[in-house]
Amino acid sequence: MTDVTANGLSDNAADTTKGRRDIGIRKRYASEKRFKAYGVAAISLGIFALVFLLFTVVSKGYTAFWQTEIRVPITFSQDMLGTPEQAAESQTKLLMANYPQLAREGLARLLEIDPEDKAAMTAAGKLVSTGVSVELRDIVMGDLSKIGTTEEVWLYADSELDSAMKGQYDLNVPESRRPISDLQLEYIQRLEAEGYLQQRFNWGLFTHGASSRAETAGVGVAILGSAYMMLIVLVLALPIGVAASIYLEEFAPKNKFTDLIEVNINNLAAVPSIVFGLLGLAVFINWFGLPRSAAVVGGLVLTLMTLPTIIIATRAALRAVPPSIRWAALGLGASKNQTVFQHVLPLAAPGILTGTIIGLAQALGETAPLLLIGMVAFVADYPDTPMDAATALPVQIYMWANEAERAFVERTSGAIMILLGFLALMNITAIFLRRRFEQRW
Repeated sequence: MTDVTANGLSDNAADTTKGRRDIGIRKRYASEKRFKAYGVAAISLGIFALVFLLFTVVSKGYTAFWQTEIRVPITFSQDMLGTPEQAAESQTKLLMANYPQLAREGLARLLEIDPEDKAAMTAAGKLVSTGVSVELRDIVMGDLSKIGTTEEVWLYADSELDSAMKGQYDLNVPESRRPISDLQLEYIQRLEAEGYLQQRFNWGLFTHGASSRAETAGVGVAILGSAYMMLIVLVLALPIGVAASIYLEEFAPKNKFTDLIEVNINNLAAVPSIVFGLLGLAVFINWFGLPRSAAVVGGLVLTLMTLPTIIIATRAALRAVPPSIRWAALGLGASKNQTVFQHVLPLAAPGILTGTIIGLAQALGETAPLLLIGMVAFVADYPDTPMDAATALPVQIYMWANEAERAFVERTSGAIMILLGFLALMNITAIFLRRRFEQRW
């Protein structure tokens, strides 16, 4: 008979409990908790870095969407511009006119400055941008009937005045330590009090091209150049990439040659983008003789860079289609072509579209290959065709980041916000298409 101890267990049971072997459950649980903690810490660090980056960009760039402007009564003098009839026959006089003088005279009337007071006239003239020539010239050339009339026109303020109005300069320091003189500060306060000086939405940021003055600089030309390049990438990379993927995945025999092709495609996806820029410089510019800085060259270079991404994404989408779809189609008498193009390809289309959009988003943000093919040119006018000189949005950001003028800091951050907006829109579109058309088996 087995003896029972005081706690109700037999001696044998007590010996078994005492001698139980430790299999490391506690240690494994502790290791799992540490791994979860590391994962949470890594995700938290990534989110913090992203939030800090966005906060830095937005805090510096949101002011770029507002521009200080002065409402000035401009008299389009016939003595300077000629009559409307003369301007209709020849616009040479309009192109060569001294438009800044018209702006200074308008400010003098507005501020009641004696035109003979040269110092006051100079101080007032520096309140408006030097780009006033283009603004007023475009107004006159757009409507010749304005010659000989007086009209109130909103003119861009000088970048130093704009920075001061946005609080980027401390106006309470001595005059020698700020770019705004006491006389100019007096004029600014008068104009602001009378409603002639305001901050308005900066449409020019989206419509203007490159400019040496921050207040008249915009990303309009860069956006059009990027649009041209993305169109070229879409037209070339999508059909070539999808066709190559269908052949490799559905028709190509499995041998060493196709294995070599697959390895090289995967390797090309990891090649630094600047290498594609060197290839484009050597082939498209030096060999084929295409013009430097043209959007067509940038589109061709980005097409080469995007092709591996589209091919890999398309092949993954084709593999995701269950083999039973192919077997069923073949079993019902469909040919190989009918099976692929009428059954497999439509089911893989959401994945193909998603991969294409992600590839386009990657190409949209590339800078290095475009620098090598000369797209850092100063382009102020809109390109009429992809063969004309153009620039791209990331390249415009790079160029503004190298400018010494303080006002370009906010322009750089503002352009980054616009680029991030386009990238976010493209990625959201990819997610929407994926969820909208995705098939589940």
